[in-house]
Amino acid sequence: MVLDSMTLDIVATMVAALLGAMLLYFGRQENTPALRWWGAAYILGAVAIALWTLVGELYGELVSLFLSAIGLIATAMVWSAARVFHGKPPSVPGLVLGPIVWIVSGMLFDPAAQALRLTVGAGLVVVYATLTAAELWQERRRTLQKRWLALIVPAMHGFVLMLPILLGNVLRDSNGAFAKAWVTIFSIELVLYAVGTVFVIFMLASERIVSAHKRAATTDPLTGLLNRRGFAEACGQLIEREARAQRPVSAMIFDIDHFKSINDRFGHAEGDEVLKLFASVVVNHLRLTDLSGRIGGEEFAALLPCSLEEAMVAAERVRGAFAASGVVCDDKPVDTTVSIGVAGGPAGTDLDVMLAAADTALYKAKRSGRNRVEASAELPLSLDRFRRQRAAAAVVVPQPEAAISG
Repeated sequence: MVLDSMTLDIVATMVAALLGAMLLYFGRQENTPALRWWGAAYILGAVAIALWTLVGELYGELVSLFLSAIGLIATAMVWSAARVFHGKPPSVPGLVLGPIVWIVSGMLFDPAAQALRLTVGAGLVVVYATLTAAELWQERRRTLQKRWLALIVPAMHGFVLMLPILLGNVLRDSNGAFAKAWVTIFSIELVLYAVGTVFVIFMLASERIVSAHKRAATTDPLTGLLNRRGFAEACGQLIEREARAQRPVSAMIFDIDHFKSINDRFGHAEGDEVLKLFASVVVNHLRLTDLSGRIGGEEFAALLPCSLEEAMVAAERVRGAFAASGVVCDDKPVDTTVSIGVAGGPAGTDLDVMLAAADTALYKAKRSGRNRVEASAELPLSLDRFRRQRAAAAVVVPQPEAAISG
């Protein structure tokens, strides 16, 4: 069965147009600019292939040259789409430089020098395919193991394009048999490349959406810190990693002093600003390896891969920075102080056990006058016993809520 090149071009046009419309639709539905760029590139490529197939030979070399340049613009748009996908601006010089090089070279070279023109055109497409692969590959540290497909698909496309150039001197194709076979192979590969690229695009976009939903589910929207769920999950991984290396970990609990009075005096909007300020203080005065999160209204927590002594120094650093922040609301100074409880444990200590011990130290800091850091004397033997002791203490020695919270 012999495949007609025009039939293959028509199939390629229809596939590219269909995939482009699908990408535009999903790009609009998901509000993803990169998908819209990819969709527009596919539709422009389909238009270029269709015009080149139908009227390219009727109007001579110059028209074919410009139609091929449109196809190169579509190829460059795929690269720009990959840039947009990673938060970069589209490359305007990249969109026009390749087509300009193609047009200039086509006008300067002898029309009979088909091999040379083929080399230039294939080389330009390979450059764009390489740039696209590099863009899609750059976030491999944070992605699924399937990211290697983003490199393989453009690489195979570039290989097929360069095949006649790589083998030209070897085959010495005097009767044009290899050229005809290569055109058929390239037409089939073009369809496979279009489908394969869309598969990679949807894989990456789906991964991005899942990651965004996961971040939303584990992040506190006000402060940008981890919420209770995200903090617990991240701490579990950190504790496991440090346990393998037999290194100690330490936990902190922060409670902003008299936070309820800030809300009562200045309103919840100003209270939210104080929470955001404290979150930034925590992030700026702890290390990059430390984890921090908002686990309650005005209550925050942190887990540090270090000894108790080092954690006490870090806690004091946070306390001092927050106290010196100098917040003013309605021309009145606001006391921004925080009480901090710190607990340390050997390698593999459970997070809940350390937080329970840090909570005990936090209550001690509040009873001792607030705006201070206290360390837990020891870890609770069991959480159940610790909770029963706390409940019994609350019954035997009841305290007003204002004295122990915010």
